[in-house]
Amino acid sequence: MSSEGNPHMKKPLVGALLALLLTGAAAVPAMAAAPPQAPAAKDRTAAAVTVDFAGTVALSNCSGSLVRMPSSQPNDPALVLSNGHCLETGMPGPGEVVKDVRSTRSFSLLNSAGTKVATLRASKISYGTMTDTDISIYQVTKTYAQIQSLYGIGALTLNDVRPTQGSSIKVVSGYWKRIYSCDIDGFVYRMKEGDWTWKDSIRYTSSCNTIGGTSGSPVIDTTTGKVVAVNNTGNESGESCTVNNPCEIDENGTVTVHQGINYAQETYTIVPCVGAGNVIDLNRPGCTLPKP
Repeated sequence: MSSEGNPHMKKPLVGALLALLLTGAAAVPAMAAAPPQAPAAKDRTAAAVTVDFAGTVALSNCSGSLVRMPSSQPNDPALVLSNGHCLETGMPGPGEVVKDVRSTRSFSLLNSAGTKVATLRASKISYGTMTDTDISIYQVTKTYAQIQSLYGIGALTLNDVRPTQGSSIKVVSGYWKRIYSCDIDGFVYRMKEGDWTWKDSIRYTSSCNTIGGTSGSPVIDTTTGKVVAVNNTGNESGESCTVNNPCEIDENGTVTVHQGINYAQETYTIVPCVGAGNVIDLNRPGCTLPKP
């Protein structure tokens, strides 16, 4: 994983891309100009909600989304969700938590067609970590009501319950303007990649063959239209527990590797940690996110 938000941790970063990344080049897009097309996975969700690009964002090196909690109010400062490894401050080390750090990062806000309609600006990194999970939450300078009024875009809602195996999902990348369709194949007790360990990760079925730059994409349940996870990595070359090659570890310590399979981190655990005014409060009842 490189420091610049690492689109590759996201998913397979091809060799040349990886080298670029490690030199701090933030433009995965340029290099991965023609990524292999995701198979046009059949939309088995005709009766479900329509999932498109509305509310997703593109970062300089990753993907993300404009999100709200079930209890968020129209006049709350809006939040953007991405990966911890996408932070402009570099990837947090094991055990490290970034909280309430000033930021002026910009995000390209997309409409349903994937067209940029605005640039949102961060006021701070409300929370970021790569311990137990891989998330970053930015507070931006506008409220949900202002964004809706100015650009006609509403935020995606984080589901407050754990997703279920077999659920139909879509991974929506604002960076590449591509949508991947698959199912939740299962859950991983512990997933280890390099120095980082994540708990209760989501494993996709194979059709979500995400690539570098899709890091931070919202994973949307096609039945509810709510965000259930944030896309974050995949095993590229079949190595075990190395950077870009996460391994699965079960309760008995047995290690398994699934080359070419990709993963996400659940987001329902964020909800209990967000209080009035969209303030991240790690001392709230039910909040289990790592503390600084």
